[in-house]
Amino acid sequence: MSEAVQRNIKDHWYVKYEEASFPFIQKGWVLPVERWADFDPFILMAEDWFKRGAFSDHPHRGFQTVTYVIDGRLEHIDNGGGRDILEPGDMQYMNAGWSARHAEEAVGNDIAHTLQLWLNLPRDLRHSETSYQNVYAEDAPVVSFQGGTVKVFSGDVAGVTGPLQSAVPITMSEITLTEGASYTHKLPETHNAFVYVLSGDIEFGESPVNLKKHGAGTLTFKENGNENNESDLIMKANSRRSKVLVYSGTPIREEIVPYGPFVMSTMDEIKEAYRDFHNGKFGPPAV
Repeated sequence: MSEAVQRNIKDHWYVKYEEASFPFIQKGWVLPVERWADFDPFILMAEDWFKRGAFSDHPHRGFQTVTYVIDGRLEHIDNGGGRDILEPGDMQYMNAGWSARHAEEAVGNDIAHTLQLWLNLPRDLRHSETSYQNVYAEDAPVVSFQGGTVKVFSGDVAGVTGPLQSAVPITMSEITLTEGASYTHKLPETHNAFVYVLSGDIEFGESPVNLKKHGAGTLTFKENGNENNESDLIMKANSRRSKVLVYSGTPIREEIVPYGPFVMSTMDEIKEAYRDFHNGKFGPPAV
């Protein structure tokens, strides 16, 4: 049996934040959209702080979202009759498919603090059926190791399977470490992956790179390897209460046009999406 590929940090940066006009409060790009080809199958990830009214009724088409609640409460409303409230540590998946129309609102006077990841769809799934799935923090399996835990939202990780069922399979894990603790996170060697540090101070990789809170990093991977082979990402915490999210997925390698609330293959398809929305093909408002 061959030795597992060792993952290292390929590129890293710290998120820069900008104040925004009410009901938006602050925003930063964890994954900036102009680099989507580097992040494939991921397109972008935004970190937002907002009050109610910031993300009222709006449409989507052609991609998936994975929304993780860091703080505050988030109310999901969709025009198919779905409504729920997510709390810190919960996440929601949406396959926008052909015609999603929803709202994501802070609850009451809360300030919602969220991470929203846009996940690409292959061209042949852009017209798939719209769907939503909530994964509550207590429903994601947790595996303990010396000095920490790994909570698995999606994929087969650490001997357990996360409940998220996305149209394009991914892994998503939340790893918590105490000071001095080490952990080896296993991922399919062909998955493109990135990390985002929520708190603390962590060293990543066989050739260690240090990232603190608000630090993001892409990982090396073996694109032409075997999807059944695992790779190792070594991490070590330098402070207590260190927490990181790790996402991974197989690159789709298709050209995309992200524009406004839509992700399609061509600008003509973007224009068609706007026409369909204005002509009522996305259905009634989400209220």
